[in-house]
Amino acid sequence: MAVAENRNPRRWWILIVLCLSTLVLVVDSMALTVAVPAMTEDIGASPQQIQWILDSYVLVFAGLLLTSGSLGDRFGRRKVMIIGLLLFGAASLAAVFCTTPGEVIAARTAMGIGGALIMPSTLSILITVFDEEERPKAMAAWGSVSMLGLVGSPILGGVLIDHFSWHSIFFINVPVVVLAVATGLLLMPESKAPWQKPDPLGAVLSVLGMTALVWWIIEIPQHGAFEGRGLVTLAVAVVSLVGFVVWENTTASPMVPLVLFKHRDFTGGSISLALVQIGNGGLLLVLTQYLQSVLGYSPVKAGLAFTPLAVAALIGNGVGAKLAAKVGYRPLILAGMLLMAGSFGLLTTVTADGGFTVPAVALGLLGLGAGLAMPAAVGALMGTIPVDKAGVGSALNDTIQQAGTALGIAILGSLLTSSFSAEMPAGTPEQAKQSIGGALAAAQGDAGLVQAAKEAFTASMSTTLTVSAIGVLAAALLAVVVMRGGKEGAPAEGGTTPDKELAAAA
Repeated sequence: MAVAENRNPRRWWILIVLCLSTLVLVVDSMALTVAVPAMTEDIGASPQQIQWILDSYVLVFAGLLLTSGSLGDRFGRRKVMIIGLLLFGAASLAAVFCTTPGEVIAARTAMGIGGALIMPSTLSILITVFDEEERPKAMAAWGSVSMLGLVGSPILGGVLIDHFSWHSIFFINVPVVVLAVATGLLLMPESKAPWQKPDPLGAVLSVLGMTALVWWIIEIPQHGAFEGRGLVTLAVAVVSLVGFVVWENTTASPMVPLVLFKHRDFTGGSISLALVQIGNGGLLLVLTQYLQSVLGYSPVKAGLAFTPLAVAALIGNGVGAKLAAKVGYRPLILAGMLLMAGSFGLLTTVTADGGFTVPAVALGLLGLGAGLAMPAAVGALMGTIPVDKAGVGSALNDTIQQAGTALGIAILGSLLTSSFSAEMPAGTPEQAKQSIGGALAAAQGDAGLVQAAKEAFTASMSTTLTVSAIGVLAAALLAVVVMRGGKEGAPAEGGTTPDKELAAAA
């Protein structure tokens, strides 16, 4: 009863604000991919400029996460989130009036800064507002909204582009931001950590290291991993990140408490999530191309095809929230990741003429597995973070996942392209070997080339998703071996809490 009396009476309204704040980031990112063809035609963007429109956001977002999480702990998590929302909304509104590629890139860069301020704050506020008993339900709701945004945003993007223009992709962010800011100011309490000495060197090293790392990953398909400018970028990333780790372990007031990695649940959860994100990284890219280029779906129909994923994820989230307190996080993570690996395995069996039955079943399994595993993994690692380090701890989790996603897209995208080229028949025009889109454009009614391209794509898709399945299986194994798997709210083995570990290391 005493615990219930101490709970914030507005906590579920606060959760709605947090979900809205996360939703605007997910919807914008996914809907933009649908808008690229129309945007390219309207503003005359080159392929390189389109790549920068997509990548400028990711670079800034990933680079600033750790610093923004630290700012939230220091100056106030609500304050930082509100500032991020205002910046994101203003940049989105500016993008509505953009007429050149350079202007869109600038707007996307500003949106990346805003997103980096928003994302760590949402999760850190969640774990400070909800206690151990209610946190699994809150995490499940937060994860469900993210999944709905992920699946629904391509549909929304297709509808908006069909009825308006690509500018509407950015304008839709504005009313959501206004609602999130207004409700956040009215309902959300401020929270911050005790004041400590700033760590400017740590901030600079983290921004430089993460930006260089993600830039290196992004450019692997075009420039290679270990040659020319790719090698230089990698060297900058390694030197900066190694320097960051050394500095954070020696300075009296570290920006990021790396002692968190001494906790097995934090380490196991973080690396498992990174491996899962590597496996998931190219999934939407691969499946969207399969649905549109092989099965001939329109963008809106392709978006609707992901409905089994969303519905199953909602079910998985609900089941996982109920079971977390009874069985602990580790069994949920293991079961969920095995389902996800099975889903990828099933997708490796699709054929050019197989229809949508197998992908629909696989997407259902994937959603159910993700619904069980992902909130449990995040809950396990966030449960190890002291309240006064909630912001930077959340940012550390986000950063690891972002790096995994970027690495997955780079690796799986490169593998898909190279496999497709190898699977195409000898004597095929060079343009047709680059991608299935290029092959269909070069075919010009040649039914034989169209069929060959579809078969080559499904074969390369099978190879790519086999790697995804291996990555998720590795994540499942790691979760079993490394994580302790204590029940939600239970103390860790030996009775050592994260707060005591941090205090002992100070």
